[in-house]
Amino acid sequence: MSPHPQSREPTPPVRGRTGGAVHASPVAGTLANRHVRGTVIALIAGVFLALTGAFETGGVPLPTRLVYWAILMATGSAVGVAISAVIDRTGWLEERPWVQGAVIALALTPVLIVFVWLVTDLLLNGGLRPGRMIHYALPVLIVTTALTALNYVVQRQPQETHAQPTGSGPPRFLDRLPPKLRGAELYAVEAEDHYLRLHTSKGQDLILMRLSDAVAELEGIEGARTHRSWWVAKGAVEAARRGDGRASLTLKGGAVAPVSRAYAGALRAAGWY
Repeated sequence: MSPHPQSREPTPPVRGRTGGAVHASPVAGTLANRHVRGTVIALIAGVFLALTGAFETGGVPLPTRLVYWAILMATGSAVGVAISAVIDRTGWLEERPWVQGAVIALALTPVLIVFVWLVTDLLLNGGLRPGRMIHYALPVLIVTTALTALNYVVQRQPQETHAQPTGSGPPRFLDRLPPKLRGAELYAVEAEDHYLRLHTSKGQDLILMRLSDAVAELEGIEGARTHRSWWVAKGAVEAARRGDGRASLTLKGGAVAPVSRAYAGALRAAGWY
């Protein structure tokens, strides 16, 4: 928490400038990006399953198999994204990503068993036979678990921002700095409820904005999300510490940013610590 609780209320001009940011993102949000990546992965897997005639579909004409698997995989991806978004917002098991993934797979499986039964019997078997529903349980569990694991491998990467090309303008986010912080070096942005605490070379202050929207506007400064509640400028890191299985980054100005276990490996590989 902040060492300066008296700054909790932002000044009216800051609130006025940023109020709309909590309702709309200037770029596609994290959920949309996740949906796109997940759908692409699912459709590629669906093509593979169709070509190989997986799970006793080899006797079905290839065009029908392609349509069948595309419907199943796209729908499964959409439901999986919705379930994972709910779990992400709670922060539950955020420090145990593989346990979180297992929970998502288990929550997704019963829904997809019913959907697979409906689509398979209607599209391939010519009519609904409720007794066959249990027949799809194990194949659905296998595919759901495999794709959830693959999505975690691909997607559980920290959201990064990159240094601006020579001659380009400053990041848009710097226009949101309160007057007392204008011209300061930005060290980190920390989410606190609906506000963002700005850690800078001129001190701290709060603005009203979502962290995901802020990160989109921070493109132009090399940095990354180190935790679901923190974005850190790479140049602000002075030291790294590991203990009790967790890592943290000490920044210029003395702030300490946590490193989520979900992002620790990727940040370490990128040379953050």
